[in-house]
Amino acid sequence: MRYTPVELRHVRLSRSLFGGYKRGEADVLLSDVADSFEDVWRERGELADRLEDVEKRLEEIKQRETLLATTLVAAEKTAAEAVESAKREAEIIVAEAHQESRSITRTALNERERLFAEARRVETLLRSALGIVEETRAGEATPGQAEDDASSWPNRENTSEFAAVSEDGADAPQLPPLPAEDEEGPDVPWSGRDFAWG
Repeated sequence: MRYTPVELRHVRLSRSLFGGYKRGEADVLLSDVADSFEDVWRERGELADRLEDVEKRLEEIKQRETLLATTLVAAEKTAAEAVESAKREAEIIVAEAHQESRSITRTALNERERLFAEARRVETLLRSALGIVEETRAGEATPGQAEDDASSWPNRENTSEFAAVSEDGADAPQLPPLPAEDEEGPDVPWSGRDFAWG
């Protein structure tokens, strides 16, 4: 049977008529046992309290560990999602940049073709105008002089034969007057020609 220290202090040993225990020694022994048991009982209570504290702390540590593991998994998942999102965004940006560069290249090529076509049109108009001027000069000059002028004019290497033109337009060369609309014929050098400059 288990006794508390208080119960041990109140235990009375029965005495026999012959060969029993000496009362003083038995009482001292019981007192020593009770003191020792009190110490053990007190230590047991302290250890029980400490064990309860340790179990609480262990439970808190387990909860923190679970929380940290969950947080770590969530952080790894978030990091993986961020990397994947960044890759997708980078691919979209690169695709848009390629598309924009192709669009700019296409626009530049179309503009180049348009400018080449415009240059060819202007060149054709200038050649037509030059032909008209040559025909006009050939019609005004003598036959022998016309051949000399046709072979020497225009001299593209030497521009000194052209007169300087002032900014106010006073020195501008005068073109022959245009014929009336009802006047047509072979004598008018520019009859029947299209002057659509624009």
